[in-house]
Amino acid sequence: MKKLVVLGVAVATALGLGLAQEIRVGMAFDAGGKNDRSFNQSTFEGAQRAAKELGVKVFDFEPGDPGQVGQGIRRFAEEGFDLIVGVGFANEPSITKNAQEFKDVKFAVIDSVPCEGKCPNAVGLVFREHEGSYLVGYIAGRMTNTGVVGFVGGMDIPLIHKFEQGYRAGAIAGMRERGISNPRVLINYVGNTPAAWNDPGKAKEIATAQAKQGADIIYAAAGASGLGVLDYVKQQKCLKQNELPSGVRFISNNGSNVPRYAAYNQSCPAATSRPMFMIGVDANQNYLGDTDNNPNTLNHVLTSMLKRVDVATYDVIKSVKDGTFKGGVREFGLNNNGVGFALDEYNKALIPQAVINRLAVLRSQIISGAIKVPDKR
Repeated sequence: MKKLVVLGVAVATALGLGLAQEIRVGMAFDAGGKNDRSFNQSTFEGAQRAAKELGVKVFDFEPGDPGQVGQGIRRFAEEGFDLIVGVGFANEPSITKNAQEFKDVKFAVIDSVPCEGKCPNAVGLVFREHEGSYLVGYIAGRMTNTGVVGFVGGMDIPLIHKFEQGYRAGAIAGMRERGISNPRVLINYVGNTPAAWNDPGKAKEIATAQAKQGADIIYAAAGASGLGVLDYVKQQKCLKQNELPSGVRFISNNGSNVPRYAAYNQSCPAATSRPMFMIGVDANQNYLGDTDNNPNTLNHVLTSMLKRVDVATYDVIKSVKDGTFKGGVREFGLNNNGVGFALDEYNKALIPQAVINRLAVLRSQIISGAIKVPDKR
């Protein structure tokens, strides 16, 4: 409740300073908070960009527990904010309820559709995460040195199944292109409640178990919990030949052309080990895999599946500012650059140009419908 009270003071202060005529945006964040380095943070960055470029005023609410989300949304509505953004599907019931009551206020939900798409003052911002996940899965399938890759999901729900299924399909496609006869994708979830988004300890346990089964690349679609996967991969650094489980062997030496950092060389003999990687999600998390402040040495984040919630957030705020806001649903996929993968100075040496070229073809085939990416189990 403390943050709710602070919010009320902030709003009252804003009104007292005569800012009521300016566009005011309220952000109600999901579990994990705006500094989760993933989904929430990317959304916040989109709002901050809007504040800087469009001159809007942004206020945020981070609930102490999920039960407080509705209170923050309602407070924004009662204060007559111009736009209220619910960050994450868990906010949809509260957004729908308030949109139906406060018809002069505009609302948006990321990852869900309020009012079943029927409120003219509320819009759902949804993504085809399976499309972007297919591409990063393909990268994993082409780059794995063991023929085993992993997936760590946050909350076991249909939304994250889209990440899971796209990744699985892409990884299998990539491995089969290499002639790997028994491609394996390990799939585990942190939990079944919203707490699963903020439990890096549990995610780290899952990553440990997957590595023991031979997974050398692990995709984390788990919010702040994904930092536990990152922590494990950076601590473990590599898989060692004498620790591989029965039936798993090194089948390639991908990534061997990238210079190793000193601590890696001390722990991981080149001839008998292979590096471990995480694949990030939502925001570009490539930089998090850098261990020695040198992007030219081995980086432990192979790539990141970009879910451009920052762009979606900026765009919906801009639509309020310029008077083009429309209720209903807005969908983001490969065709409008709503999803994709990150390639930058931290990972460009890791992924061969032949793989990059193939990804461009796959992207076009997904957009055209030639490749049907699964989004359900």
